[in-house]
Amino acid sequence: MADATPLRLASRVDGAAAAPGLLCCNSLGTSMEMWDPQVPAWSLHHRVIRYDTPGHGASPVDPAASSLDELGRGALEVLDAQGIAVTDVCGLSLGGLVALWLAVNHPHRVRRLVLACTAARIGTAARWEERADAVRQGGMAAIASPVLERFFSHGFVERDPGTVDRIATMLRGVTSAGYADACLALRDADLSGDLGRITAPTLVICGSEDVATPPAVVRDVHDGIAGSRWLEIPDAGHLANLEQPETFATAVTAFLTDEADSHLA
Repeated sequence: MADATPLRLASRVDGAAAAPGLLCCNSLGTSMEMWDPQVPAWSLHHRVIRYDTPGHGASPVDPAASSLDELGRGALEVLDAQGIAVTDVCGLSLGGLVALWLAVNHPHRVRRLVLACTAARIGTAARWEERADAVRQGGMAAIASPVLERFFSHGFVERDPGTVDRIATMLRGVTSAGYADACLALRDADLSGDLGRITAPTLVICGSEDVATPPAVVRDVHDGIAGSRWLEIPDAGHLANLEQPETFATAVTAFLTDEADSHLA
């Protein structure tokens, strides 16, 4: 079912109302549908809450949403609209930073944390300024091709062109203003000094072929969070949940439900 928060963020809930919550936070340039491959498995055990970042998917542009703080507050409003006080959180890339922000600033609301293909600081300020300027001047078409190249491994582009086309359509459907605002949030976001404050049990996931947040960068997140678990998914690029959907879904389910999983270190 679709809902609206005070910020009018489009959202969807799957799973039993009495099940524990699982908030899914998207990457830059995608919508809540990026989690479609995982929802059938996760909704067996969780009430899965997905939402669209401002200016992405079905959510309208919010001029205030150009900072990580505002993006984090938007996520909280989605939870509040569903009456969920404590939840598991899974975020990928930009969504991973939002998940980190929640765990740092509202630890009482995060039960378990999954951080995928992300970092405490992603890229450089100059890079995000350039990306925002390019979108403002040339629209999403100006950055679509290079972004897609960074989303997926070369092997996957050849193996599953249908999924690549679906994400390309999703990317091109993002509003220029919403994308540029999110770039500004990434420009300024830096939680490097806060990783040691994370108290929620955490699983950190990377794709072995990710060029946007390479394994060495993601590993810094794992090293900075005491007691966190680590999973590197072979043959997966930045959108690892789409390249290896079953591996991703199974590992997250095992972690969130306390099931033993020999793949997690």
